[in-house]
Amino acid sequence: MVSRSSNLLDIRPEIPTAQIHNNMSMEERFQNKTLRPIIKMQNPLLLEVFRNYARKHKGVFYELSMEKKMDYIEKSIQKDIKFRNSLKGMVIGQFTVEEYTIYITNSSALNKRMMNMVIERLKDQLQLLQETELVQ
Repeated sequence: MVSRSSNLLDIRPEIPTAQIHNNMSMEERFQNKTLRPIIKMQNPLLLEVFRNYARKHKGVFYELSMEKKMDYIEKSIQKDIKFRNSLKGMVIGQFTVEEYTIYITNSSALNKRMMNMVIERLKDQLQLLQETELVQ
């Protein structure tokens, strides 16, 4: 029987630029080995979750300038604790048990890295966050 850990690791994308070195901090190693692949894999879901968040908040996001949209992304994740926790759950739920045991040793620093990565990923894909019309 194949383990949950093996299945999770098998479906993650490889990121050749996310290298691991002996002199890296534990947080940087975890970021490159675990967080980057998971966030890349979860990208379509993260985009859709943000679109839904924007729609539920009266669609104000779609009327903002590019610069204000970037601020909106950052502030919504930093200030809305429920939203931030939801995003964290989408990433943490993809951890292996072994990764989770590493994560809990310094969750505060790793959460900060994780959310910064999600914020930057959403900002980098601003064009994909346009309001989509439902086809009926």
